[in-house]
Amino acid sequence: MTAAPGTGGAVVGETSIKVRYAETDQMGVVYHSNYLIWFEIGRVELLRQIGFSYLELERSQYHLPVVEVRCRYKSSARYDEMVTIRTRVAGLRSSLVEFAYQAIRQSDGALLAEAETTHFVVGIDKKKIPLPPKYLEALRRAMGN
Repeated sequence: MTAAPGTGGAVVGETSIKVRYAETDQMGVVYHSNYLIWFEIGRVELLRQIGFSYLELERSQYHLPVVEVRCRYKSSARYDEMVTIRTRVAGLRSSLVEFAYQAIRQSDGALLAEAETTHFVVGIDKKKIPLPPKYLEALRRAMGN
C-alpha cells in the first residue's frame, strides 16, 4: 500500500499476480477477461488494506455489485510474467463507489491495462442504500480526503 503521487495522499493498493498458463490463449497472451478478475483481486485487497474486508461488508448486509466497467488495453501480458495490480478509490458518494486500476508488468514497468469500475451499494434486497459511516469514512480516507 502506497500513497499515489499527485493525489493528495490517496492510498494505492498493490497486489502481485503471476500469469498462469490457463489465463493465456494459444499465443501465450493473457485473455482480455482475466484482467477483470485481477482487478477484482486488487479491489478486495485494497479494502482489506484500508481496514475492512468484502466478507465483513457482506456480513453487514452490504454488497457492491459492478454496474459499469471500462478497460483500455495497452500491451500484452504473457505466461509466467509477474504483474502488479494497482488499485485506488477514484470516486465516492454515499451509495456509489468507483475504483481505478492499473496492470503493470514488473520486469519493465510497462502499463498493460488501465480500468475503472463503478459499484452501487445495495442491501440484501438488491435495492440501493447508503454505506454506513464506518465504511464510508474508510473509503474517504483512502481517497486522501
